[in-house]
Amino acid sequence: MSYTVAVRTLCEFTAKRGDLDLRFTPSPDASDGRAGHAAIAARRPPGYETEIALSGTFESLTVRGRADGYDPARHRLEEFKTYRGDLDAMRENQRALHWAQLRVYGALLCDTLGLDALELALVYYDIGSGHETALVEQASAAELRAAFETQCRRFVAWADQESAHRSARDAALAALSLPHPQFRAGQRDLAEAVWRAATQGRCLLAQAPTGIGKTIGTLFPQLKACPRAAIDKVVFLSAKSSGRQLALDALATLTNAQDEATADAQRTTIPLRVLELVAREKACEHPEAACHGESCPLARGFYDRLPAARAAALERVRLDRAALREVASEHAVCPYYLGQELARWCDVIVGDYNYWFDTSAMLFMLAAHNQWRASVLVDEAHNLPERARAMYSAELVQTRIDTVRRAASVPLKRALARLQKHWNAQNAVQPGAWRASDTLPEGLVTALGEVIGAIGDQLAEPALARDPELERFYFDALHFTRIAERFDTHSLFDVTPLAHQSARRARSTIAIRNIVPADAMRPRIATAHSMTLFSATLSPTHYYSDMLGLPANTVSIDIDTPFRAEQLDVHIARHISTRFRDRERSLEALVARVSAQYAERPGNYLCFFSSYDYLQQAADVFIARHPQLDVWLQSRTMDEAGQQAFVARFVESGCGIGFAVLGGAFGEGIDLPGTRLIGTFIATLGMPQLNAVNEAMRARMDTLYGDGFDYTYLIPGLRKVVQAAGRVIRTEHDRGVVHLLDDRFAQPGVRALLPAWWRIASS
Repeated sequence: MSYTVAVRTLCEFTAKRGDLDLRFTPSPDASDGRAGHAAIAARRPPGYETEIALSGTFESLTVRGRADGYDPARHRLEEFKTYRGDLDAMRENQRALHWAQLRVYGALLCDTLGLDALELALVYYDIGSGHETALVEQASAAELRAAFETQCRRFVAWADQESAHRSARDAALAALSLPHPQFRAGQRDLAEAVWRAATQGRCLLAQAPTGIGKTIGTLFPQLKACPRAAIDKVVFLSAKSSGRQLALDALATLTNAQDEATADAQRTTIPLRVLELVAREKACEHPEAACHGESCPLARGFYDRLPAARAAALERVRLDRAALREVASEHAVCPYYLGQELARWCDVIVGDYNYWFDTSAMLFMLAAHNQWRASVLVDEAHNLPERARAMYSAELVQTRIDTVRRAASVPLKRALARLQKHWNAQNAVQPGAWRASDTLPEGLVTALGEVIGAIGDQLAEPALARDPELERFYFDALHFTRIAERFDTHSLFDVTPLAHQSARRARSTIAIRNIVPADAMRPRIATAHSMTLFSATLSPTHYYSDMLGLPANTVSIDIDTPFRAEQLDVHIARHISTRFRDRERSLEALVARVSAQYAERPGNYLCFFSSYDYLQQAADVFIARHPQLDVWLQSRTMDEAGQQAFVARFVESGCGIGFAVLGGAFGEGIDLPGTRLIGTFIATLGMPQLNAVNEAMRARMDTLYGDGFDYTYLIPGLRKVVQAAGRVIRTEHDRGVVHLLDDRFAQPGVRALLPAWWRIASS
C-alpha cells in the first residue's frame, strides 16, 4: 500500500533533533512571509521559476511539495526563509531542518529534470531591512538522492506501520456495530443524516432534542462512514470540557462494545486512535518554567526522545489527558507538545472549538497543509456564533502603552508617541463617551503597525533582557492588526473611555468587534470534508446559516422529540417581571413560586438567574424564608472541581435547590436523569444587556438581516432558556416541571422560539 507525505512533514519527522525551544523570537507572520517571498522573487532574473511542484518515490513512499525558487540558468535551487533581527541567533536545530527540506527538494528536482548536480541556497530574508543572506552549497544528484533515501528509510517503516494501521482501522470501522440493542427514538434519523453528510462531503445542521444520545448518534455513523468516504480524521469539537468527556465516554462505549463482541481468545482493542487535546495550562507539568531546554527538563532533548514517546503512545490507542501524561512521564517529554505531535497520527481528535475555528487553529492548519480528508463534528453548536465572534475580535487598552514605554528603545518610544497621537485623536471625537464607527481609523492602525515593527526590532536584540509586558503587548497588537485586515461590514470599531481618567489625560480601550463571523468561518468549513453541527437548539435555521456562513447546499434537519408533552409541565408566571428595574420587587413572588413547587413535589431543582447579583439576592431571601431547605449556589470564582461538586449534590432521590447563572456551566452539558433533577425555574429571558455595544450590534443586524432585535437579543437569550429547561427530561421515563418566571414568556414572538412539543400553562 502506498503512502504519501509532504516534504515538510517528512523532514520534521526525521530531521528534528535537540530541545523544544519556544523562547520568544519576533518571527514574521504569514502575510510578512508571503511579502518576503514575493520580494525575493522580484529580484530574480527573467526565466526564474517559483513554486515548483515536485514529487518523487522511494519504495512505497511518495514525497511531494513545492520548492520556493529555481534559476535554470545557474542550476540553483533556493529555499526562502524570512526572519527578524539577528540571523546568528537562529537555533542550530532550526537551520538543520531548513537544510533537510532544501536537500529533499534538490533530490526531487534532479530526478525531475535529469540533472547531475545542483547548487543549493538557503536564502534568509530580513523583513525589517530587506537584506538577503544566502548560505550556499554544491551537491551532486547522487549525494542528494542518497540523502533523500536515508530520510525516506527513517520514515518508510513508520509509513508502512501507518498504512497497516489504516487498513486495520477501516476494516474494524466497517464492521462497527451500535453498542446498544437498538437506536433510541430519533437517534436513527440523526445517525442516517450524519452518515449521508459524511459520505457525500456535505455540511449538516442538525437540531436534535436532549436525551436522545446525540454524541453516540453522531460519532457512530461518522466512524462507520470513514472507510466508505476515505476519511483520514474525525475531529470532535466541544465548547466545554464536559462535552469533551461525553465524547471520550461515547468512544470508549463504542470500542468496548466491539471488544466484548470478539471471542475471548482473540479479543483485541479496536484499532482506533483517540486523542484528547487540552489547554496548555492544564497539561503543563512545570508551570514555573519557560518552554526551552535551559529552563524545563521536559523541553531538554524533547525531539531526541520524541520518537520513542510517539511510538509508545500510539500503542495505547486511547490517549486522553491521563494517558498522555503517563506516557510523557515515562519518556520525560512535555505532555502538551506530545499531544500536539500525536494529532498528526490519531484517527479521532477531541478538543475545543479553537483547534479548528480560531485565527491560528492548529488542526485547521494541519488539515490544510497535509490535505487531510477530515470530518468535523461540532457539539452544542449553538455556542459557536458567540465563540467565533470572540475569536475574530480584538482590543487594546491605552494605559498599557505607559508600561511598555518604560523599557522602550529610542525608536520604539518614537513609534509609541506617534501611536499615542493618533489614539488621542480618537478620544477627542466624542470625549468621555463610548462611540462606534463603521470604518477603521487608518492612521491609528498604521501607527500600530510601526510600533509592532519597532518592538520586533527591540525584541530581536539578543543582548536585551526579556520583557513579558512588552511581548504581551506585541502579540496583542499583532492580533489587532490581523483582525483589522479582515474589517468589513461584519465588524465595528469602537472606543470605550476608561473610568477615573482626567479630561487632560483621557485614556480609552479600542476594539474591533466582530458581529457576524460568517466570512471567517467559511474557509474553515470548506476545508473540512464534511461538517456536522448539532445541538438541541439550532432554530431558527436562518440565524445559524447567516452567523456561520454555512454553504448553500447545507442540509438542515430537525429531529422530532421522543418525549411526550405529559412528561413535562411548563408554566409561565404571568405576574412576575425579571426586568432589571423590577428585580427587587420580584423576589418575594419568585421565592414563593419556588417554595410552593417544592412543597408540592419535594426533590432536586435548579433555579437560573440572569446574573450573580440577582442570584445572590434571590438566594438570600429564599434562605431567610426557608432555612430548613438544602440550598447550594454557583459562585463567580467556581473552578472545575467546584463545578463537579455542585453537580454531585444532585443525587438520585435527593432534595435540594441549586442556584445558578443562566448560560453558565450548569445551563447545558450536564446530564441529570431520573430524580437527580425534577425541575427548573428560569427567572430571566437570558437576553444580553441593553447597552450601547449591543444596540450598535442590533443596528448592524437590522442593516444586514432586518431582524436586529431577534438576532442580537431574543434568539441568543431563548436559546439559553431552552438549553437550561432541557436538563429536566433526559429519558423517556423522566417526569418534571419547568417554571418560566417572567411575563414576557407569554408573548407570541417569544413562545414561537420555545419547543413545539411543550404544553404551556399560564398562571
